[in-house]
Amino acid sequence: MTVHDPKAPEDFAGSHVTVAGLGVSGVPAARALAGLGARVTVVNGSDGERERAQAAELEKLGITVRLGDGETLPEGTEVVVTSPGWKPTSPLFLAAEKAGVPVWGDVELAWRLRGPDAAPWLAVTGTNGKTTTVRMLASILAAAGLRTAAVGNIGVPLVDVVLGEGRTDETAYDVLAVELSSYQLHWAPSVRAHSAAVLNLAPDHLDWHGSMAAYAADKGRIYEGNTVACVYNAADPATEELVREADVVEGCRAIGFTLGTPGPSQLGVVDGILVDRAFVENRQKQAQELAEIADIAPASGKAAPHNIANALAAAALARAFGVPATAVRDGLRAFHPDAHRIQHIADVAGVSYIDDSKATNTHAAEASLAAYGHIVWIAGGLAKGATFDDLVRTAAGRLRGVVLIGADRALIREALARHAPDVPVVDLDRTDTGAMSEAVREAARLAEPGDTVLLAPACASMDMFVNYNKRGEAFADAVGELAAAGH
Repeated sequence: MTVHDPKAPEDFAGSHVTVAGLGVSGVPAARALAGLGARVTVVNGSDGERERAQAAELEKLGITVRLGDGETLPEGTEVVVTSPGWKPTSPLFLAAEKAGVPVWGDVELAWRLRGPDAAPWLAVTGTNGKTTTVRMLASILAAAGLRTAAVGNIGVPLVDVVLGEGRTDETAYDVLAVELSSYQLHWAPSVRAHSAAVLNLAPDHLDWHGSMAAYAADKGRIYEGNTVACVYNAADPATEELVREADVVEGCRAIGFTLGTPGPSQLGVVDGILVDRAFVENRQKQAQELAEIADIAPASGKAAPHNIANALAAAALARAFGVPATAVRDGLRAFHPDAHRIQHIADVAGVSYIDDSKATNTHAAEASLAAYGHIVWIAGGLAKGATFDDLVRTAAGRLRGVVLIGADRALIREALARHAPDVPVVDLDRTDTGAMSEAVREAARLAEPGDTVLLAPACASMDMFVNYNKRGEAFADAVGELAAAGH
């Protein structure tokens, strides 16, 4: 049996695979493996109403589901396929390691299931900006007439995409724009992208990875085996260092992107124009115009600096795949940002209300705060081990006031006391979802005409909301209530 290093889907027939977790990636993986003839056992630590409903559906497919015990390795397991969020230190994986059983993520499984004519991957990771960059990239590729899709951590399971592609000429992809998280990369040692980008590196998910070094190392896996280009952020030396450390195919190039004037083998900005000095005939003397900053779809009336950087990274990956300059321009013009990413909600009484609920860490919040002049900042939630001194120190001069919500708001309050003691702070001592309405009312009270009320929490949402989307929706609803009240 070749289940430990399968070359084709049929290699799974009769093998015993344990899937860790009932979730966005776990359920599709279990279904796919059962469809390939594997004997599948799904283990899940929680045993709630939702999980029982999912289990009932999977059991109809002949899948065994074990709820309430996600720690014990089922007897006879030959490979474990894990959902991204399970920590490497989980007892299940320690037992697998002791038994000599490999652990793969859903991305690793998808990669191993690819056929010989599968579409190449253009892969993106980074602490922030992944989803926007991948969607920009897919839009550029589509503008070039290529059959593509934005997949992976963006919410589209790669296993489903891989098993669905190539069945007919009409459904086959030419290339895939793939978002990969640090969790997914940790469990994906075999993935080899055509080209890949690390957008930035800042402390995040350290409770999962254990250290910044381990987090960066997992991000750096995206460069392993790249064949054409490793795209890095010239303003973030840690990303370039990851390129230096990567084992790539001979001839693979390091391509930088910068918000300033690009050097050879870089993409950058000159007089409001995105230009390419990497994929041109004479990199020393030539620069190819790609698009104008005005072509980058703004969510709030202007293109924020980090969105320009995202566009440059997407353009670099597209150019590495041979896309013409006109497609970069057309793709950026056609792109529209997702909700809750610097999304302009409304202007009320001369104050602009911006939803950047997706800013779930300090690096993302810093980029968001840098896009505006005078800000009333709504922040707080689950800190995930983060500290806030550097963020507050950087933003202090822009802050008109701050409204704090969420379980770990005291950490931000203390940083404000140290670095912005004169900024008015409203500390809402409640963590129910109704707190957002009060937060918006308090922010409106602190704001002056011309200011921006910015929801950029710098924290995760799960203390108060199901996810950052629900937090953003609550903000938008609260702004609507404010407008309706005539403020």
